[in-house]
Order: sequence, then C-alpha cells, then structure tokens
Amino acid sequence: MKVLVLAEYYPRLADPVSGIWAHRQALATRAAGAEVRVLVLHRPLPPLSDPSPRAIAAALRQPRRVELDGIEVEYLRYLSPPRPLSYGSWGAWAAPALAVKLRGLHRRFPFDLVHAHYAVPAGDAIRRALPAAPTLVSVHGHDVYGALAEHRNVRAALAHARIVIANSAGTARRSVRSGASDTRVVHLGADVPDQPRQPPETPTLVTVAHLAARKRHVDVLEALALLRDRHPELRYEIVGDGPERRRLVEQASSLGVSERVSFRGQLTPQESLAAARAATVFVMPSVDEAFGVAYIEAMAAGVPSIGCAGEDGPEEIAAAGGGIALVRRADPQALATEIDTLLGDHTAVGAVARETVRAGFTWSRCGTDTLEAYEQVLANA
Repeated sequence: MKVLVLAEYYPRLADPVSGIWAHRQALATRAAGAEVRVLVLHRPLPPLSDPSPRAIAAALRQPRRVELDGIEVEYLRYLSPPRPLSYGSWGAWAAPALAVKLRGLHRRFPFDLVHAHYAVPAGDAIRRALPAAPTLVSVHGHDVYGALAEHRNVRAALAHARIVIANSAGTARRSVRSGASDTRVVHLGADVPDQPRQPPETPTLVTVAHLAARKRHVDVLEALALLRDRHPELRYEIVGDGPERRRLVEQASSLGVSERVSFRGQLTPQESLAAARAATVFVMPSVDEAFGVAYIEAMAAGVPSIGCAGEDGPEEIAAAGGGIALVRRADPQALATEIDTLLGDHTAVGAVARETVRAGFTWSRCGTDTLEAYEQVLANA
C-alpha cells in the first residue's frame, strides 16, 4: 500500500518541532506495513508576529526535498494572505500548486490514498486538487474548536473524507458536528523506555508546550508561588516558545518566583522529551486540549502528569488507566493542591502512568490502527 501524507505542520529546517507527531505517525504506519511519502504545504512567509528578515530568510532556506528517518519529504511552496484574515481559505490558495505537483508525484510514487492532517488547509486542498483520490483527514483539534469548526471549508473537507481520524473520542464527536460522516479514533503515541526515569534530586515541574495563553502556564506560576513555603526547593522548567513569553517572564517576576523558573526556549524534539522525562511532575493545565501527546510522552517514563478536567484529551487518558491527575481549569489553588499531593507520591503514580501508556498509547498501536483505517478506505473504494 502506497500512502501520501499531506500536512501543513511537519518538521522544517527552521522549526524541527513543528508537527513532529505527524512524522512519528508516518514512521509508525511505515513500520506497520505501508509505504509512505510526505508532501508538506509550505508557505514561505513569516507570521505577522515576526516579519523580520531573519524569519523570511529561514522560511526561504527550507530545501524542497529532504529525507527524514528514511521517509522522502517534499515541501510545496504556495502563497496566501496572512493567517488571521484567511486561514480557513488557505486550502484554496494551495490547491493549484498542489494539483500540478500531484500529477508529477504520482508518476514517481503511484499512491493509493492520501492522508491529510487537519481539515484546513490540507484536507480542503486535496479535495480541490484531486477530488477522486481516496482521502482520510486527521483532525487534531483546532479545526473543530471554536469558530473554525463552522467554516465552510472545514465542513466540506470533513464531509469529503472517506474516514476522519480523530485523536480522541471528544474530537470525533466534534468532527461529526462539523460534517464528518465516518470517524475512527486513533491515538498518537509515545515510546516506552525500558526503565522508568530516575526522579531529579531537586523537585521539578516541567511543561513542554507552545507559549500560548490556552496552555495556562500562568496557572502553574501562581501555583508555584502558593507552594513557596511548603516546597522551598521546587523549580519550574518551561520548554517552548511563543507569544506569551514576555507576559510569563513578567508574571514570574511579579509573583517573586523568577529565581525558581527556567525558560528554556524551543528545544529539539529529543531535548524536549528528555526535559519532560526528567521532571518530578509534568504539568500542563491547558484548555481546548484535544489530546496532548506531551502528557503521554512524560507518562511513558514514569512521570505523573496534571491536566484539566473536562478537556477531551486528558479525560480520555485518565479514563484509560490513570497516572494523570485532572484539576479544575484556571484554578491555581486546586493545581497547587494536586502538585503537593503528587510530589509526595510521584513514584507510585508514575508507575501507573507508565502502564497506562504501555497498554494503550504506543506508537506501535498508533501505526497499526492507522493502517487499519487505510485498509478500510481502500476496501470501500
């Protein structure tokens, strides 16, 4: 079986973290038996938040073709208006270049189906460029949350897909409300180390996430301040970068915890994983969390995690076996109480977390489940 993966988010020269989960799923599906190639929709323009010459040069330096872990990846350039004004229509802007590219690509790699990540722009672009191709669309969250869920191009892409792959049952329900007719839940995965990690000598909280408001780093900083006297040695490492960084630095200072907080910036995927697995407790009380690969990556090494109650991903992970605690959203006091509990019981809870991942959230299982969805699409073609 030959599969073409079409994605907007995928590791790039300037951002090796972007879409790393899509690459890991491609690797897992290849290991399960599929032959995989990847085509990335690459918009060589920087975001409005960073229109610097450095950002423009970084986008333009991206090679058109690379090999990542034995998978051929091509980057298809296209132009579109700025994201805040037109993101829902980016598939239409990408479709003409995609149609031309697919004709040549199919001669070299006669793919049997297309797996598009996100309804827009990838799902919408493939339905316009090659509507007859058997297509699956993976929904990861932001395309079925908020106003975008009602966008006509999101609804059209989900309705066009033979199967919509959702990263959680909650995401699947949202996909049906946004137009999907047939859904499958396929969880992204993590590698389970042979041995659990050794807890750090200094109690340490870690968050690995884009520095965006919905990730709620602000709550962790407030919880850290609340725990100042009870846990005077407690530290907090923040891995990632984004628009909230300045605000978070200022808040840490105003709360008097700057000396306890380390802003490590964006690290490589391997470094980010190592940081998460070196924590005493992994903390990410984010909202609008469709799944949350970062939780299970930490849990796989025996690190207990904290997420928010009522969120699709954390609720589903917790229901699968435990090892992740859930707290009320935007409640630093409740978060501080849970952190305090886990600091005293992190080894036992971490062992449960590790078994939860081993039983239901490995990359091997992700690859097998993805391949089964592919086979069903072709059987019904």
